[in-house]
Amino acid sequence: MILISVNLLASKLIQANKVKSAIVLLPLILLSHLAHGDEVSFIEEVTIVGKKTDSHQISGAAQYIGEGQLQEQSYSDIQRILRQSPGVSLQIEDGYGLRPNISIRGVATERSGRITLLEDNVLIAPAPYSAPSAYYFPTAGRMQAIEILKGPSAITQGPYTIGGAMNMISTPIPSTRAGSLNAEAGEDQTYRVHASYGGTNDSGFGFMVETHQWQSDGFQSIDRSNANTGLDVEDYTAKFGYTNDRHTVELKLQYADQDSNQSYLGLTDGDFGNDAFRRYGVSALDNIETKHEQQILRYRFDISESLSVSATAYNNTHERDWFKTEGIDFDGSADAESFSRTSWSKVVSAINTNTSLSGFSPTELQAIVAGDDTAIGSIQIRSNAREYYSRGVQFVLNGQFAGDNLSHDIEVGLRLHEDEEDRLQRNSTYHQENGSLVLDDLGLLGNAGNRVQEAEALAFHIQDNITFGNWMLTPGLRYEDIKQKRARWETRNSRTADPSSRDDSNLRDTRSNDTRVWLPGFGALYSLSDNTTLIAGVHKGFSAPSNAPGVDEEEAINYELGVRFNSDRISTEAIYFLSDYDNLLGECTSSSGTDCTIGDAFNGDAATVQGLEFMFTTDLNRSGGYSIPVVFNYTYIDSQFDSDIADTAYFGDVSTGDPIPYIPEHQFNLSVGFLKNKWSGFMNVNYVDEVCVRASCGQFEITDSSLTVDISAHYALADNLDLYGKVENVTGEEDIMGRQPYGARPNKDTTASFGVRLAF
Repeated sequence: MILISVNLLASKLIQANKVKSAIVLLPLILLSHLAHGDEVSFIEEVTIVGKKTDSHQISGAAQYIGEGQLQEQSYSDIQRILRQSPGVSLQIEDGYGLRPNISIRGVATERSGRITLLEDNVLIAPAPYSAPSAYYFPTAGRMQAIEILKGPSAITQGPYTIGGAMNMISTPIPSTRAGSLNAEAGEDQTYRVHASYGGTNDSGFGFMVETHQWQSDGFQSIDRSNANTGLDVEDYTAKFGYTNDRHTVELKLQYADQDSNQSYLGLTDGDFGNDAFRRYGVSALDNIETKHEQQILRYRFDISESLSVSATAYNNTHERDWFKTEGIDFDGSADAESFSRTSWSKVVSAINTNTSLSGFSPTELQAIVAGDDTAIGSIQIRSNAREYYSRGVQFVLNGQFAGDNLSHDIEVGLRLHEDEEDRLQRNSTYHQENGSLVLDDLGLLGNAGNRVQEAEALAFHIQDNITFGNWMLTPGLRYEDIKQKRARWETRNSRTADPSSRDDSNLRDTRSNDTRVWLPGFGALYSLSDNTTLIAGVHKGFSAPSNAPGVDEEEAINYELGVRFNSDRISTEAIYFLSDYDNLLGECTSSSGTDCTIGDAFNGDAATVQGLEFMFTTDLNRSGGYSIPVVFNYTYIDSQFDSDIADTAYFGDVSTGDPIPYIPEHQFNLSVGFLKNKWSGFMNVNYVDEVCVRASCGQFEITDSSLTVDISAHYALADNLDLYGKVENVTGEEDIMGRQPYGARPNKDTTASFGVRLAF
């Protein structure tokens, strides 16, 4: 009776969309169920694909990068990891992957805001609906595996389904007592330690504790400054679980603290050519501090051998303050409130094109960025302080039903979610004197942003894998109901970050936008033989719009058609994809480097993205005794606007046929290994085409093509002890990898490191 009453109350809360109440109530539901179980072994962490072999059995494109593959180069940079997956494009910004810009199948790269990011199958962006830019990204060095889903199979993971989803799988609770230690040291005073320990006893209770520590002085140097350009990351995770024959519950607690001296300010092309790893002294104070906390409570009940239900409550909080130079007022203004900003992107552009700006010649502009004195109050530095939360509950019902010639594998999911971004930012003014920055006016709190934007969302999906004969058909349907709103207050201190003390008497304006959308999808797989399968799919893709009224959601009809071949020695896959956009969405952020109003959104109208993903793996040695594994992937993408767009502050002046920014036409990644006895070595070669950073694609709106070579070598001192060394960017390439926000940005310099990996 208690169980029935608790579940009935939960259903009423769900109907009322009371996310907070549902999160509080979920533990009661779990405890009421756990009173009825017996003992079994512990389950593995939640995944979408499952494992590498499973990715070949789904009716859609998917890649699984497992633990062994991650250990080949021991990357801590998610960007270098994702180069191993076809269809994924990256806009390099800091060289470490702290805040990566990831695209799948040609969606916008900026801050990974157009793909669904998950950790352990839970939304992980700071505010996935109201502010999807990934200013927090999980520490890649502590992950056990990475999954990338594309095509109709991605509609189970929303709200961004045009490109697809990426799920990062954290370290699971071990089934027996076990631990690991990975310690690494390298150039630029770089140190990294990853350690974990845990186990599960015979009664079904398990635990795992883990830490990942990462420090570096960085590979760039700042003019006239002793400050480094590196990072300090502390990451802690704890998991506690209990399982018996039908019930499993797991609590995950995670905390991450990051401090990095990163800047939005890049270089002019001339300065980049002289020293690609230089930073202007005007960026000497630039620094970002972040704190992230996560709590996840999971429960799974196996109703029978073929039917199970799971419930997950999650809560993510994130704080960040990016203190960075924003622009210059050439005439100077000691008062931060009346500052008339010219962005550094305009300054860099004027120097590159040898044109005057605000009455200053290119030579005078160059002298300013080189350290000349400036007027009092002429330089604006902004404290970009924001707080986020993302929380919700999600329920999934899985069932397998089989007849004589037909089987169904059905998944039904429901998610109630809410998130918020709270900006309370400050502009301060400085001037440059004798090559150093001097504070002139601290400015009023809130003068650079005093607003809250929030979202509530209900998402539902159902997908069925129907298998009969040589066929697998996968019909699916997703529904998103999203309510978004924003409130802005006047510049003065009219509110605090505490919602209970906000004073709406000084409210500046509000706006809202509601979206409801049905997203059907259909995938098919046909087995030509034991080794060869054909796949095809079509689905309606969607990206959630902003809270700006009159801005449509981003929608596209997506198609894919491909073939797979798998044998004992060879695995290959070739997939053609097409995204036919009805509306390409652009949203203004600081990181876009454009002179639009932050938070505004723009309709980009029709666009077409099509391409080819190819992947090939084999072992070149057939005689035994040693192994030469080879993995090659290649991506071709043709992306273009399908209509003319009048000059906007975001897209610029677009003509039909212009390319979509930051999407390379050609890219490939080749990994070759050699393994014999206790020795192993790997070489990773990555090529990325030049890209246009604006649709107009002018002379200084193009990056360099880049070929990067990384190598590693391993020696097994014992079964559980491995020594390794690695060198990233062996050939020392110095390429312009990006131009956003404010100037040319380099790839990471040649970096050598050594490490030891211990399992016990």
